[in-house]
Amino acid sequence: MGSKNKDVIRLEREAVIPILKPKLIMTLANLIEHSSDRAEFLKFCKRVEYTIRSWYLLQFEDLMQLYSLFDPVSGARKLQQQNLSSEEVDVLEQNFLTYLFQVMEKSNFKIATDEEIDVAHAGQYLLNLPITVDESKIDKTLLKRYFSEHPQPNLPDFADKVVYIIFRRGIGIDRTTEYFFMEKVDMIIARLWAFLLRLTRLEKLLSRRSRGRNKKEPTKDDEINPETDSEDLYVERIRLENMDLSIKNLVGKTTIQEPTFDRIIVVYRKASAKPNMDRGIYVKHFKNIPMADLEIVLPEKKSPGLTPMDWVTFLASAVVGLVTLFSSLQMPEADLWVIFAILSAVIGYCAKIYFSFQANMATYQNLITQSMYDKQLDSGRGTLLHLCDDVIQQEVKEVIISFFILMEQGKATMEDLDLRCEELIKEEFEESCNFDVDDAVDKLEKLKIVSRDSIGRYYCVGLKRANEIIGVTTEEQVFKARQGSSSA
Repeated sequence: MGSKNKDVIRLEREAVIPILKPKLIMTLANLIEHSSDRAEFLKFCKRVEYTIRSWYLLQFEDLMQLYSLFDPVSGARKLQQQNLSSEEVDVLEQNFLTYLFQVMEKSNFKIATDEEIDVAHAGQYLLNLPITVDESKIDKTLLKRYFSEHPQPNLPDFADKVVYIIFRRGIGIDRTTEYFFMEKVDMIIARLWAFLLRLTRLEKLLSRRSRGRNKKEPTKDDEINPETDSEDLYVERIRLENMDLSIKNLVGKTTIQEPTFDRIIVVYRKASAKPNMDRGIYVKHFKNIPMADLEIVLPEKKSPGLTPMDWVTFLASAVVGLVTLFSSLQMPEADLWVIFAILSAVIGYCAKIYFSFQANMATYQNLITQSMYDKQLDSGRGTLLHLCDDVIQQEVKEVIISFFILMEQGKATMEDLDLRCEELIKEEFEESCNFDVDDAVDKLEKLKIVSRDSIGRYYCVGLKRANEIIGVTTEEQVFKARQGSSSA
């Protein structure tokens, strides 16, 4: 599909390593020359995972135990059995949120910032209706209290109200190929309307009124500096609004493209009356959400409709069109073509609003259904179990990659180790990430399998010695006991 201009947005690279752990281990093991060293490396990987899992066991158990008190399904009954005061429940509530935010950070989830939300809202993909949250149905104290005690930078605007919070991780691309007949008709009418406004010089009048309402545009390709932003990720939006008008494009299938948030987690609590206050905390997990359709994951959405601004624009345009029409009729030599053009534009604009709204409502219902059955991965306890496993997998992969680099390539400074790990991921797996070298080295030092020389370079012990230092894990002992009992 041809386009008038490219819409490219710039995104930061993610720290999450987008490689499955078994694939990572086997690929690195095959790079080791001697079979005996490969066996030691596989043992090392298992012991690293078992050890890191044990580190987080108590923290994860505390997290799950706390959530059992705030589970929307069964938490109220358990809280009643505990016979706790309101103040004690508040403390437990904040403890749960503290654990939750720590796990989010460890699994590389970030709070969606204003800039990211503006980038998402600056474009349209499949959802073309204004979606808003009914804030009267969401509790306003839960997250507000947490952020007052744990202030964080770059909180989005809605954090001032703190009715919900959105976490995001990973970037992908979604493509949709359809005929988009109604959307193309809508686009043609919009362009004809814009042409008429320019022709009648009404564009300047309307632009003055809307100038103050324009949002800040996301970073476009002409603002990108390759030297300063070489580590960022660039994704192109392919939208119908930028499509070249041609018979082929209008009657044939069209592919549109939008960057996605690979994973989205939304945290909120429903509003309830004080005497019987509902303490349930909702934690919902979504996948592959197009940025421009981010509103689809919002909690307690209002039924969409025409906004007050749509009505004002519609009525103002109709009045201006009719006034212009009557003025033309009063002229001694009225131009029938001008009258026809004005009348057609007014009728076309009304038709545009009606048919666009009907088509968008149908799309909205489909997207809501899809978000419930296809896009939602899990909620509540299931989401927390996902997060706990994500933390372990990420930590294990960081340790394995950084140790492998030191083992194969020798001593390295922190900066060199960071660069080498990213190069390995790029060369062997054709993936890219912003490797968290600080966290990786911290765990290597905690395992006591790396040291630093007098000039600040890190080096590791041998594979066999590393396995001796970590020692035989409980899982290995259980596995040996099972083998012994089965052979007997």
